[in-house]
Amino acid sequence: MRWIFGILINAVLFIALSGYFEGFYVASIGSSVLASLVLSILNILVRPILILLTLPITLISLGVFLLVINAITLAMTDELMGPSFDIDSFGLAFLAAVIMAVVNLILQETVFRSRTHE
Repeated sequence: MRWIFGILINAVLFIALSGYFEGFYVASIGSSVLASLVLSILNILVRPILILLTLPITLISLGVFLLVINAITLAMTDELMGPSFDIDSFGLAFLAAVIMAVVNLILQETVFRSRTHE
């Protein structure tokens, strides 16, 4: 249930980001949900490998390099989705990764933590 909720949250974030940034394009709600699903699969399969390969840089940067890895997975999602999901530059992918990380952190602290304390 939590995984599906995360996919829907990221889909809403994709739509919101496409409204705020001109270089971030999502064709429809369906493509937003599909892009969120692709991103979650990449986070399960590819992200651990990227983290392992970049472990020294991640340790030196005290974990800040994880945002770059998130931007890379967003760029990979862009490539896999084709024209229905488009991010113009890596800088925009990085900015979107930062915004998504902050929003997901806030939602995890408020929504998911309140459920576990009940």
